[in-house]
This record gives sequence, C-alpha cells and structure tokens, in this order.
Amino acid sequence: MTARKFVPLALVLLAGGCAHAGDITAGGITAVRTPCPEVIVPAGTGDITLFDPATSRDANTIDVSATMTDVRSTCDASGEQVVTNVTFQVNAARTRTDGARDLTLPYYIAVVQGGSVVVAKRTGQVSVHFDAGQARASTSGHASANVLRSAATLPDEVRRELTKPRKAGQEDAAVDPLSKPSIKQAVQRATFQAAVGFQLTDDQLKYNVTR
Repeated sequence: MTARKFVPLALVLLAGGCAHAGDITAGGITAVRTPCPEVIVPAGTGDITLFDPATSRDANTIDVSATMTDVRSTCDASGEQVVTNVTFQVNAARTRTDGARDLTLPYYIAVVQGGSVVVAKRTGQVSVHFDAGQARASTSGHASANVLRSAATLPDEVRRELTKPRKAGQEDAAVDPLSKPSIKQAVQRATFQAAVGFQLTDDQLKYNVTR
C-alpha cells in the first residue's frame, strides 16, 4: 500500500467558540472540525482473494475470499495523543470444506495526512477457523492509530481567517478562504485519516481493482 492509492477527501472547516455543526452565525453556516481522524477503508483493500494455485486468477481456482465489514471506531482526544481504536469484522468463505482449517489474514492500519501522505503504518493478523464441512466463518479484529493533537489543530491565524464573519458587500464576502493556497495547505496538514484494510500484495490489489 502506498500513498498514491489514497484519494483526497473534502476538507472541513473549523468553527470558533462554541458553535455546533449547522449553526448559523453572522458569517453564515459553520461546521465543527474535530482532531479525531476520519476512519476509511481505501478502495481495493476491503477484501482479499486467495487462489490455488496461488499464481492463478481464474475464478474456478478461488480458494478463499474474505471481506472486511462493520468497521467501527472510537476516539479519545482528551490528551496530547489523539487515540483512535478501530474494530472490524472479517467474513470469509472457502471452496473446499473437506477438513478443518485455520487461516491467517494480514491487515494494516495507516495514518494518512492531507488525504495522500502515509505518515505511520502498522500491520497485524486475524485468524479465521473453519470447522470440517464449514464453508463460511467469521472473526473480529482491532487496530489503533495515534495522532499528535498539536498536528491535528489549526494555527490560530488560520482558524480566525476561516471563521471570521463575512457580510454581504464586503470585498472578501464571496471569496472562499480555501482558495488561498496558504489556508488550504494549513487545513490539509491538520487533516488526518485512519485507513484500515487488508495488507495486499501488488498482484492482489491489481486483482481487486481490475476484476
């Protein structure tokens, strides 16, 4: 998995004071920005397919397929480190059911800054057990990601620029502050995502993207 596989998402503005999402202020509608990263499953990494033989890509040679579902997260932003804990379910299916089988599948969690730059990554494994005669099985997994609260916080001057009241008729009333490169770059630097998915080989990712 490399940074180029992530697609930048829409950026959210940071409101000042005690504004809540959707509040109408003198300057218009505001939105609250949180230091907690958005949790995503990047396209192409939410499922994995194993073949027998491993080099085949024929549908008739599929050995096991598995999908990552029910991805949930909790976030603790009370300290210097913003900690995001992610849980997920893995649902697997196999073709041959003649005996019991234990299967280990790799996964990753990555911290992505600005929608495209991977700044940290961990890998792990989940184990799935099939009883004899059983075609389907499931298991659960978990992962965590840390982001420095200071890195996910906009500088005061940027926050003031984004949230200052704008009245009709003023020169900058119709100007989107994100159209200013310095403001846009500051928001991107302070925007993080926690990306989770299966740790795929290049061939497995290509299969997912092109099938």
